[in-house]
Amino acid sequence: MNLTISGHHLEVTPSLRSYVMAKLERILRHFDQVVDVKVLLTVHKQKEKDKRQRAGCTVRVKGQDLFVETQHFDLYAAVDALADKLDRVVMRYKTRLQGPRSGAKRLDSDGMQLAEVSV
Repeated sequence: MNLTISGHHLEVTPSLRSYVMAKLERILRHFDQVVDVKVLLTVHKQKEKDKRQRAGCTVRVKGQDLFVETQHFDLYAAVDALADKLDRVVMRYKTRLQGPRSGAKRLDSDGMQLAEVSV
């Protein structure tokens, strides 16, 4: 997995980089076919002070790109929300891959094919 962490209008510190990497490890526990991950951390210069910190992530998996973006007052909280959203999106993608239309076959205890599952 290639991981790219970049900042827009902010410097990505080593502590912030390690925090993002620790949060994204959870996704690899659920789904190991991730090809590339790009994280963009930004600070928007808005007049109002609410939700200026944004975190966006593009995950490239086999055949599709998954994109998630969050915003919050605090950048670390935005990264937490990003990890939660990304985890839900990856789990939904994984269940779609393993769904009934994937052509999965049921096997009995001896390894013999019982039936092909299709809807």
